[in-house]
Parts: sequence; C-alpha cells; structure tokens
Amino acid sequence: MKKVLLHVCCGVCAYASIERLKKEDFLPKALFFNPNIQPEDEYQKRKISAVKVAQLTDIDFIDTEYSVDDWQKACQAYAEEAEGGRRCDICFEIRLEKAFEVAQAQGFDYFTTTLTISPHKKSQKIFEIGKKIGGDKFLPINFKKQEGFKKSIEAAKKFNLYRQDYCGCLYSKTNK
Repeated sequence: MKKVLLHVCCGVCAYASIERLKKEDFLPKALFFNPNIQPEDEYQKRKISAVKVAQLTDIDFIDTEYSVDDWQKACQAYAEEAEGGRRCDICFEIRLEKAFEVAQAQGFDYFTTTLTISPHKKSQKIFEIGKKIGGDKFLPINFKKQEGFKKSIEAAKKFNLYRQDYCGCLYSKTNK
C-alpha cells in the first residue's frame, strides 16, 4: 500500500477525498496547512472539522502553525483579483510546496490535495503546480470525479461538518 500525504483544506473536502484514496489502495495521512485562511476563528473552525474527519476515517493528522504573514506578503499584490487568478496560483504553490516538503521529510510515496474537489478550482492548474513542485511524487487526482463533490456535501450533512461559504482568504470573501 502506497503512502500518500493529503493536503487538507477543510473537513468537508477531506472526507470524500480520504475515502477515495482508501478505495484506491492508498494509505493517506492528512496535512492541515492553510496560511490563507482568515480570520483566525474561521481557520479554527476548518481545522476542527478536518480533525473530526481524520478521526472519523481513522487516519493520522498533521497540524501546522497558523501564520498568515508569509502568505499575505506573497499574495497582497493580487488582492483585487477575482478568485481563480494569480493570487490563487500563488496560494496553491505555497500550500503544495509545504505538502511536498513534509511528504519528503516523512518518507511518503506521494502527496496530493483536496483542493481538486471544489467545483470552483481548476484541477488542471493544481496538477501543473503540483507536478512543477514534486514531479512524479505529486498524485494528480481530480477528486471532483466519481461524484466527489456530491459525496463531500453528503458527508457534511451526515457528520455535521462545518461548511464554509468562501475559499478561505479575506480577498476571496470580499471579491465575490
């Protein structure tokens, strides 16, 4: 069984992604690294939900320090852009770079991300970024496929998971 580090953006997105990885004979471990999520109380809600999902699916969970400063410096020049632009690409890069770093340090076979489950995210762009960072160590799975998003919504209802109404950064909240 191949070990995969799964970058998790929130509990809702994580549940269906973890179940799919297990179904495809991967051994996933969750990494919660999301310096984009603001304000901090929103970050905590999403983290609590992600921890709950890790417990429900019986996988290990890696937490990271909450720090928005580096993310803010990298993305603030793109504050006025609509979601899906250069700011999002930078944000994906920051989070996938950390996932690759942790995956390498802990001996994972692969790393991937729940970000591809969202109908608002371009999976192909995430795949390009992941491959640029980690080459063949990046596992390009479009978690939207096989009704992934639908299953994530069903899991949110079934397990009473916190479901956010914006991507995570304050820019995405104000530039709707």
